[in-house]
Amino acid sequence: MTSNFLPAAPAGAGDAADAAVVAHLVGRYLLTLDDGELDDAWARGLFTEDAVVAFPMSRHEGRAGLAGWHRASLAAFAATQHLGSPAVVTVTAERALFCANVLTTHVHHPGGGRPPLFRAGTLASGAARRTAAGWRIGELSFRVLFTEGEPPARR
Repeated sequence: MTSNFLPAAPAGAGDAADAAVVAHLVGRYLLTLDDGELDDAWARGLFTEDAVVAFPMSRHEGRAGLAGWHRASLAAFAATQHLGSPAVVTVTAERALFCANVLTTHVHHPGGGRPPLFRAGTLASGAARRTAAGWRIGELSFRVLFTEGEPPARR
């Protein structure tokens, strides 16, 4: 992914509206990780059928099974909170690139002998496409910028 997401010139009214829709998708994704019903309807509302999502420790390809993969990833923690900056979005016709900073706090399950919290600062970036159902995320990845605390034990 390129790191230059700022448009060279001000977006037209149509591009600005599309950029707002894509930014909303990114925000909705982050919020629902902490307090949402992660099921197939959730995945259909956010992702393309061929979506690729890459976390620092794992990766999933395709919308099928994406909700279960997210639930399994989040099950490593008692709770999480994903705080995202406003997404910077660049729209070009039927494709949009986006980037946002994300600060995540992960609460470990009690009794594991670890400090209670694990934090990660990441740069989320990806691409969305205009589909018949509207804008959907087709690529999403997270690059770790820093961590604090102990990550979960690998299974």
